[in-house]
Amino acid sequence: MSIFAADALKKEHALVTGATGGIGSETAMVLAEMGASITLTGRRANRLEELADEIREMTPDVQVYTYKADLGDEGERNELVNSAEGENGPISLLVNNAGISGGGPVDQLEQKDMERVMHLNYTSTVRLTQLVYESMKKQQKGAIVNVTSLSGLRGTYGGTAYAGSKFAMTGFTHSMALEAIEHGVRVNAVSPGFVDTEMGRASAQKKADRQSSSLSEVVKDSIPSGRMTKPREVANTISFLLTDAAKNIVGESVKISGGSVLH
Repeated sequence: MSIFAADALKKEHALVTGATGGIGSETAMVLAEMGASITLTGRRANRLEELADEIREMTPDVQVYTYKADLGDEGERNELVNSAEGENGPISLLVNNAGISGGGPVDQLEQKDMERVMHLNYTSTVRLTQLVYESMKKQQKGAIVNVTSLSGLRGTYGGTAYAGSKFAMTGFTHSMALEAIEHGVRVNAVSPGFVDTEMGRASAQKKADRQSSSLSEVVKDSIPSGRMTKPREVANTISFLLTDAAKNIVGESVKISGGSVLH
C-alpha cells in the first residue's frame, strides 16, 4: 500500500534506470502507484517485462514502457531517451539508480577495474542526465534523484573504486543542483547504507568475511537500528524527493543509514 496519494505524480513521466534491481523495481512500483507514466530500463529484458506486468496488474491505468539498454553505450543512451519520450512524452522525472560494485584494496586495484566502475557509476549517468536535462529545461520543470551511497560520503575498506565513483556522484549532484534550479529542475541524491538487496547483502557479507564474523553480527554491530534498510524505504524517499512536497529541497544527499552515519 502506497503512503502517497494516487495522483501525486499524475501527468509526469518518470525514467528509472537500473529498474531490474531491488531499489529500482520498488521505486518504479511506488511511482506508478503515484500516477506517473513509467519508463523502465535495465540490462535484463525478461525482468523488465516481468516488472512491467506487475505494475500493470497493480495500476492498470498507468502507462508503462520498457527499454533494454546498456547505459555505458552512447548510442543506446540516445535511443533510450528518444524511444521513451516517443512513447510517454517528455521525461520530467529521472531516477539515476543504475550502478555496479567492484574494486578492492588499493594495492590490488587495476586500472581497468577503476575505469569500469567509474564509467558505469559516474560517466554514463552524467551523460544520460545531460540528454534528459535538455528536455527538462525546455519544460522549465523536472526533478532528478541520484541513488548514491553512504560510500559517497565516507570511505570504506576496499572501496577505493566504488567510493570514488559515488563521491563523484555526490559532487555531481551538488554542482548540477546549483545550475539546474535556475531552470526549475531540482537535483538531489539518496545515500543508503546496507540495503536488503542482492548487492547490499553481498557487500555486507564481504565485510563479515573480512572480520571473520557473520552477516547478522555485522548488521547488528554496525547499524544502530539493528537492521538493513528495506528497498521500499529507499523507494519512498526517492519518490518524496520527486514530488512538490520537496519543492525547496535542492542539492541534498539524504542519508538512509539506520543511524550509522550521523554527520
